[in-house]
Amino acid sequence: MPFIASVGTALPPYEVGQAESKNFARQLFQDSFGDVERLLKVFESTRIEKRHFCMPPEWFAEEHSWEEKNNLFIENAICLGAEAISACLRKQDLKAADIDVMVYVNSTGIATPSIDAYLANLLGMKADLVRMPLWGLGCAGGAAGLARGFDLALAHPHRKIIVCCIELCGLTFVFNDRSKANFIAASLFADGAAAALIIGDEVMMNNETMPQILSSASFTWPDTLEVMGWHVQNEGMMVIFSKDIPSLVLRYLRPQVENYARCQNLSLADISRYIVHPGGTKVMEAYEGALELAPDALDLVKEVLKNHGNMSSCTIFYILEKELERRHQPGEYGLMLALGPGFSCEQVMLKW
Repeated sequence: MPFIASVGTALPPYEVGQAESKNFARQLFQDSFGDVERLLKVFESTRIEKRHFCMPPEWFAEEHSWEEKNNLFIENAICLGAEAISACLRKQDLKAADIDVMVYVNSTGIATPSIDAYLANLLGMKADLVRMPLWGLGCAGGAAGLARGFDLALAHPHRKIIVCCIELCGLTFVFNDRSKANFIAASLFADGAAAALIIGDEVMMNNETMPQILSSASFTWPDTLEVMGWHVQNEGMMVIFSKDIPSLVLRYLRPQVENYARCQNLSLADISRYIVHPGGTKVMEAYEGALELAPDALDLVKEVLKNHGNMSSCTIFYILEKELERRHQPGEYGLMLALGPGFSCEQVMLKW
């Protein structure tokens, strides 16, 4: 079975504290909601302390065209993606030219050629690199990208595969969108990049402490297209997410996780590590309730959310990076889990 060899991450330069973000939201939305002070409490309830963005705070205080925002996306995505991939490869003393496949994941900007082509040129990757860009999976993209990397490593066990997620959520902010969804997004989302190295089991590398990828599973609930996504307008991509997401998680998630575990001849009691995309505080609480998790089961998830916010598809790799730094007993199982537009669920089972 394929292994996860290493994970690397990269953050943009502008760190913004949650108190500063709250003050910005107060000024921008004060004429849009009569109860803005009550709504501002969400900035504390997220339990986020700071986030990182590729643009300074003052950039968000005025209108920008979609053309400008997308050009900034391309410029910054290339730099951050290269940094994340390089950090990942350094941990295994590899060069970019050693990589056979790149899976590129994104939902916050567009480019053709896609960003993976820019990265291949910048980093000096081989000309016969296999490229697989994945767009539109949102917060589920990291787990889905890892699953596709697993599929490729399973089919080609001699290959080294990099999965790179780049999300610049801040650049999707629409200044004139005074909706409650945009207000909530202003309290939650952030920028980041991350890369994971997957190796097939014929790659000569010391894999004693690496987790194996055992399998993956996808599920999309019918008639849930409007739960989350983008509403594309001339100003850019306006965020859509339903207030019902936590209740949907509580109602529908457990049967999917139990069924997936059962397919591996496992039960929830066999899973000791949870690497889940946090969404936000209410979604994390829904995970804990639905899966009856121990109080400390999501401690790494909460730590990443506190220090970085929700970076869409990248977030789960930040959590995975921290999980890989921990000690594990041989035979431990870990579940990677993320929800995204569709409304869909992506699961990946790991074993140490």
